[in-house]
Amino acid sequence: QVQLVESGGGLVQAGGSLRLSCAASERTLSGYTMGWFRQAPGKEREFVAAIRWSVSLTYYPDSVKGRFTISRDNAKNMVYLEMNSLKPEDTAVYYCARSSGSNWPVKADYEYDNWGQGTQVTVSS
Repeated sequence: QVQLVESGGGLVQAGGSLRLSCAASERTLSGYTMGWFRQAPGKEREFVAAIRWSVSLTYYPDSVKGRFTISRDNAKNMVYLEMNSLKPEDTAVYYCARSSGSNWPVKADYEYDNWGQGTQVTVSS
């Protein structure tokens, strides 16, 4: 079973930027979709971004489109989430996940099989 480890979270002022990283233990992620989700206190887990590994196809919800960018480094087995123009409402624990589903986009959390432990992102106003 693949292990996913997120890093890069922290405290940032509104308008600032952060880059989250997700390290995958498996050498190849071809054929999978990698996703980022977030969960704020008292709220349900929310889809943030997805990337189809083999073709680098990406998808974002309207809440982050134009501000967040998901990317991957095949050689390093890494997935990244570049977050710009951060807002206080972006504050949450951010999770990296992997899905073996064949549909697109894969944006429901139940479609993801493996999850990281999460990294906290706090945006101050």
